[in-house]
Amino acid sequence: MRYTDLIFDLYGTLVDIHTGDDRPEVWEKTAFYFGFYGAHYTGAQLRKAFAAAMAQREAAAGQSYECYPDIPFEQVMAQLFRDKGVHTDADTLGRNAAQLYRIASLDYLRLYPCVRSSLAALRRSGRRLWLLSNAQHIFTAYELNYLGLPRYFDGVLLSSDYGCRKPDIRFYQALLTQQRLDPAACLMIGNDRQTDIAGAKAAGLATLYMHTNLTPSDQAPADPALAPGAAPAGCRHMEYEGSDFRALTPLLLSL
Repeated sequence: MRYTDLIFDLYGTLVDIHTGDDRPEVWEKTAFYFGFYGAHYTGAQLRKAFAAAMAQREAAAGQSYECYPDIPFEQVMAQLFRDKGVHTDADTLGRNAAQLYRIASLDYLRLYPCVRSSLAALRRSGRRLWLLSNAQHIFTAYELNYLGLPRYFDGVLLSSDYGCRKPDIRFYQALLTQQRLDPAACLMIGNDRQTDIAGAKAAGLATLYMHTNLTPSDQAPADPALAPGAAPAGCRHMEYEGSDFRALTPLLLSL
């Protein structure tokens, strides 16, 4: 069957990224920003307060086998301003603090080679392209612009906008319902078996697992017998080793 709709994960699938979220200096720099506006934390205090506030919100949202809540990062930052008595413009300060934190944590952010040319070729072939990412809007919307990606997609869904994240089936269903997509004609492409692939299968999508440098280390490499073009006819799950989009593109065009 020809897949008319290709649904991509972002980080680890199209984008190579490395962050130092746990580095003390990231929290210390963010704490400076809080202090500039009268909300005084040390880096360690801010990190601890953030973790506690996020955990409280996640617990209130509930989590079960099919429920994976995603809390907007900037809302928690805004709460931490208010907790210190800073209420004026707390939402704006929370957004700015979230972005400062992200920038301070970034070591690099780059596309895998040939991603843009691959997406362009897939669009020219008549496929519709969608992005479904476990991501914070306050970070990722701007990173997509930085990388020049939005023009290649027919739609972008970021998990923090929907309050749930992969593998939660509700996140996939949001795309399918909004765009009236036929699951049988959709192929999910992602680098994580436990989120991208498991959730997509539950939602009735065909899947292509990419084993990249950002795939969790406990997940198995791609099975060559399931590579596009080698997988049995009618197979609804395929696997690909690496992030070489120059080689992957003709395989995707053949599906």
